[in-house]
Amino acid sequence: MDAGMRQKRVEALELIKDKALGMAKEGRDSLEVRDFVTGAKKELAYELPDEEAFKKAVKATQAYQRKKQS
Repeated sequence: MDAGMRQKRVEALELIKDKALGMAKEGRDSLEVRDFVTGAKKELAYELPDEEAFKKAVKATQAYQRKKQS
C-alpha cells in the first residue's frame, strides 16, 4: 500500500475513533458504539482495501488448511 493510501486509511480511522468517542460521551449504549465502529471499519475496507493485509491473510489461511490436512 502506498503512503497516500495509508494516510487516507489513518485519517478515516481517526474520524471513526472521534465519532465513537463522541457517541460514548453522549451516553450511547456501548453495543451501539461497537456496532458503529465495526460497520464503519467494514465500509472503510471496501472503500480503501489493504491488499497487502488481504494477501497476508490468504497465505495464513492456506498454511493453516495445509497443516490441518496433514
